[in-house]
Amino acid sequence: MDGHVRRLLNRVSIALAAVATAALLQLFRHSSSSCLVGSPAYSSLSLAPFPRTSCDAASRRVVDPDLRLAKLRSSPRWRRRIAVLSAAVFPQLLRLRLLHSSSRVLCLAAGAGQAVDALHVAGVGDATGVDLVDFPPLVRRADPHNLPFFDGAFDMVFSDDPLALPGALFPSRFAAEAERVVRHGGAIALAVDRHVDLSTVASLFKRSRVVEVWNATLDGSAASMVILRNNGTNTKQH
Repeated sequence: MDGHVRRLLNRVSIALAAVATAALLQLFRHSSSSCLVGSPAYSSLSLAPFPRTSCDAASRRVVDPDLRLAKLRSSPRWRRRIAVLSAAVFPQLLRLRLLHSSSRVLCLAAGAGQAVDALHVAGVGDATGVDLVDFPPLVRRADPHNLPFFDGAFDMVFSDDPLALPGALFPSRFAAEAERVVRHGGAIALAVDRHVDLSTVASLFKRSRVVEVWNATLDGSAASMVILRNNGTNTKQH
């Protein structure tokens, strides 16, 4: 009796497996045919922020980085940031003789690359943008706590993100890496949220001294531009 029951259960299991396999094959055939280019349901790209089906995801094209940059450059927010940097930040750095057309500039927390683009517009050809997420063609991926550059590789380290330093996981390490990659006599120019104590900011930079501070408004955010010069030695020793 037990042997009969086992044989019956085995046959039922085999039958169920066969049915499941047939159902999967049918589903695969249906999905493949409906995802073909020209299919009425997927003849155009979805505008939803996330794909709703595998076909929706398959139909999405990778946007060319240069085309994406061109679209961003035409946006009001991008143009406002370029205008603010060009009118309220770069002229001050030029006046202090910290920025020149030949300067090598590293932009930290560069986002989509507004600061890099603004530097190019200002005539600075050698500007490199880095952030935790790359954004070609202006920004490459790099950790600000462990920058992939040689010591003294840049004339200036710049950031127009007011939360770049206070929002860093390890602000002291962020500051130390900025000082490491900027040359002796070079500058570090950071936008800092105006609610942050500037003496605390200055204390993070062990080999640099503050040479100037001024207020700036970036995309509606009140910030202070803090300019430091790298002296190459520990200025905080007692």
